[in-house]
Amino acid sequence: MNLRWSQLDRFHDLGLLILRVGIGLMFVCLYGWEKLAGGIDTWAGVGKAVSYLGIKFAYPLWGFLAAMAEFVGGVCLILGFMHRPAALALSITMFVASIWKFFPEILGGWDAAAYPVAMLIVCLALLLTGPGKYSLDARG
Repeated sequence: MNLRWSQLDRFHDLGLLILRVGIGLMFVCLYGWEKLAGGIDTWAGVGKAVSYLGIKFAYPLWGFLAAMAEFVGGVCLILGFMHRPAALALSITMFVASIWKFFPEILGGWDAAAYPVAMLIVCLALLLTGPGKYSLDARG
């Protein structure tokens, strides 16, 4: 059998579906739901991340918005519904998380920031590529 890598091009949309569903499930199950269910104390703790951007108020609100971005954004990625707005919201959330995790007095520099930076890169790539043909967005 003579396999050419270009033969895999026909699975582009399937690859996007796998990526969307996998990343979406991670956001929903591992991060978004946990933060939403944590309540106002959790939201306030998460929301303190914006203090590194010079925002010094409404930490519970910012934390709630981050939790919603992760949960609802993850659901949207899974379904391929409002894919680009969801990917943008997740990108912004991961950008703020990257800054927050980077500062050593919180968790310790690049090692702590590696995951949110990686997710930022994935979300930006999903924003640019779109959801693919196996999505609700492609149907409308």
